[in-house]
Amino acid sequence: MDDTRLKLMEAIARKKLVTAQYNGQSLTLAPHLLFERHGDLFVSALNLGKNWRADEEPRLGHFKLGGLAAVVLSDEDFAPLPGFDAAPPREEDIPLLGV
Repeated sequence: MDDTRLKLMEAIARKKLVTAQYNGQSLTLAPHLLFERHGDLFVSALNLGKNWRADEEPRLGHFKLGGLAAVVLSDEDFAPLPGFDAAPPREEDIPLLGV
């Protein structure tokens, strides 16, 4: 198992934030779900740096693990989004681990 996958699994299990580089941006993520899609691993996570419109509810984004770099597990806890359902985004996705 690679380091990124292990760190994200620990973050999900312990409800800890992570920081990572994704598409050239530094992100702080609250990972909620690890899943597989067509043989690739993805994480559903709340991007804490995203600016939401006032009338828009925060929601999880889906990040391909292959695109995440420099993943660092934080000591900071997070609370899962209210009403979070650990079902994967698509019917054909395979859930692996959720909060």
